[in-house]
Amino acid sequence: MADDNSPPTDEEITCLITDEDLEKNLRLDKFLSIKLPDFSRTFIRKMYDSGLISSDSSGKLELKRMPPSGTTIKILIPPPVPMEAQAEDLPLEVLFEDEHLLFINKAAGMVTHPAPGNYTGTLVNAILHHCPDLKGIGNVKRPGIVHRLDKGTSGVMVVAKTQKTLEGLILLFSTHDIVRKYQCLAIGVKLPKEGTLSSTIGRHPIHRQKMKANVKNGKDSITHFRVLEYFEKLSHIELTLETGRTHQIRVHLSELVKSPILMDPAYGNPKSHIHFLTPAAKKILKDYPYPLLHAKTLGLVHPITGESLLIETPPPSPFYEVLNSLQADQ
Repeated sequence: MADDNSPPTDEEITCLITDEDLEKNLRLDKFLSIKLPDFSRTFIRKMYDSGLISSDSSGKLELKRMPPSGTTIKILIPPPVPMEAQAEDLPLEVLFEDEHLLFINKAAGMVTHPAPGNYTGTLVNAILHHCPDLKGIGNVKRPGIVHRLDKGTSGVMVVAKTQKTLEGLILLFSTHDIVRKYQCLAIGVKLPKEGTLSSTIGRHPIHRQKMKANVKNGKDSITHFRVLEYFEKLSHIELTLETGRTHQIRVHLSELVKSPILMDPAYGNPKSHIHFLTPAAKKILKDYPYPLLHAKTLGLVHPITGESLLIETPPPSPFYEVLNSLQADQ
């Protein structure tokens, strides 16, 4: 058995190329950036150049083109560099703050905490600049962080500024004693007005950067939904999390009701999604690479003061503008 001082080892991730993947007309580097959303394209190229990306076929992989269907791609992810996150003067929208905690509005496209390929420019780097005394509160790479939002998801997050607050927030999240409401635009109009989606969720057995419903050893997950407005081919949905599994909303909508979130590159097909949009919405989302999913509301009892807090923030402008264009076209 390795001791606590043994060096970390590489993690191997496998991705199977399917006919559906080939239909999306992606280059291999673009395909891998979707499968490895926490890594930059530059880092993926560096892994390729270092021989960390290979396949089970005899042909040489090329980043500019996809290999044949049925090819298994193997990626060796280097272990994290043993370093503390550094403070960076980055834009940070603070929604509420006191001496114990702060609520922020994470922008779509910002990674929550440093990871291979994204050691700078993350939310943690921004928070450390805003709160210089935060180091030492929890994990050195994730100081003060008790939950996360996917890179492409915008919205409310809470950060602890003291160890006691961190422990209190961890307890609230672990017992699900919080209010988490999201909004999204999703493909399809066959959802009932409201309902509950329930399954287990675990790591996808083939695509290791994705999650999947009803897999062996998955964890129970429950999402309540309410359709706010139906459009011709899309639905504007409010979702309330009872549990908080990785990619929970994205998995539940895409798998359980076949309504993937608009522009979701991992659980949908953005190239085909464009055809569901109005001309105005197509123009807005032409170069927008993220799912239209927003964490609108986060409510909890302040772990130190006992105050009931309900923090909300509206969706980012692309989401809002697309919604307006759909409403105007009704």
